[in-house]
Amino acid sequence: MMTLQIVVLTVLMFFVVVTVHEWGHYYFAKRAGILVREFAIGFGPKLFSYKRDETMFTLRLLPLGGYARMAGEDPELDPIQPGQTIAVRLSDEGVVKKIYLDQLDNRRNVVIGEIEWIDIEERMQIRLNVDGETQHLEVDRKADIVTRGQELQVAPKDRQFRSKSVGKRALAIFAGPLMNFVLAFVLFLIYVQVSGVPDEKATGVEVADIVAGTPADSSDLVKGDIIQSIDGQAVNGDLAKVTELVNASGGSEVEMTVQRGNESVQVPVTPKLVDAQDGSQVLQVGIQLSKIKRSASFTETFEFAGKSFASGSTAILDALRKLVFERFDINQLAGPVGTLQATGEIASQGIDQMILWTALVSINLGIFNLLPIPMLDGSRLIFLGIEAVRRRPIDPNKEGMVHFIGFALIFLLMIAVTYNDILRIIKG
Repeated sequence: MMTLQIVVLTVLMFFVVVTVHEWGHYYFAKRAGILVREFAIGFGPKLFSYKRDETMFTLRLLPLGGYARMAGEDPELDPIQPGQTIAVRLSDEGVVKKIYLDQLDNRRNVVIGEIEWIDIEERMQIRLNVDGETQHLEVDRKADIVTRGQELQVAPKDRQFRSKSVGKRALAIFAGPLMNFVLAFVLFLIYVQVSGVPDEKATGVEVADIVAGTPADSSDLVKGDIIQSIDGQAVNGDLAKVTELVNASGGSEVEMTVQRGNESVQVPVTPKLVDAQDGSQVLQVGIQLSKIKRSASFTETFEFAGKSFASGSTAILDALRKLVFERFDINQLAGPVGTLQATGEIASQGIDQMILWTALVSINLGIFNLLPIPMLDGSRLIFLGIEAVRRRPIDPNKEGMVHFIGFALIFLLMIAVTYNDILRIIKG
């Protein structure tokens, strides 16, 4: 497969799983009445952006994740204080629509004055001294603050993240991983429909692929052949039976009877002794096998999708458990470079395998984000749990520091993993 196609497929996969994750945060935050300032895919410099309603949708350069930035989560600008000189632009009804903090002399059709009193979170009012005269001004709930060439919509207290109940905030945070799990299940449904389900009545097994440089590669076996028997013994649709009969040969030549289209073909193959992962030696012919499949019924589609979701989740959780509690091995982790390489290899195997891979990546993203690591959704849920128990919020500055440290550690780990991915590719 061409490199450009691999890159496009990888970017598309990344875009889908990250967009669905961030959409979960965005949708449930909006439902809770929270002002979502930005819906971003990627980090770093902005490549593309457009504003819809109150939210700026942006595509950024580095494909390392995304975020839905909610009002009140972090300090957004320096507070506007009494004694500060500002400019305001009023609507026809005399309501403040724009608040300018700099370049006041260059503003047109504005009122310039010194703030005597201001509350743009609860009462939405400003008391402004204009040429010695006090003006009481109402502030629009969607007014913009303009400073350093950027506009920031005011966030009344009831539209800020921290003003909502613990339950609503927790749902807005948990919705990201939840949407990844929903996406994975939908992709498994599609995968089952595309690839089918094992045919219990099948008497043979299919040659799904042939490994280069193996005995099968130099034989007359062809991808798509249906192996019916080995040395006259039927395999009865059992993958394990093929391995058993190959091992029983003791390394001598075996004769496989395969169905190729409408004809039956005899193919001799001599198994080769190879080293297994556990250090032992096994006989192999170099073929990847799969069960014969048929179309899935409506109920079977959901049944097999559920089983695939459960097995995929279990495998990922087990890998994480081993990584944390048994032996940490950086070679078990993959960054963007490793994901690019793996996606390219899988994409070359067909659209069904790409769908399956995307589903597994989506589950992985959902589970990873629920880990109790600072900056991730799991850590934020823990802070909310603590707040619910103690019935008062944790100091935002302390929580922010914890998340900042977590972000720095994850960023360093990502650099190390990416470096390792590159070395692994160079070494082959």
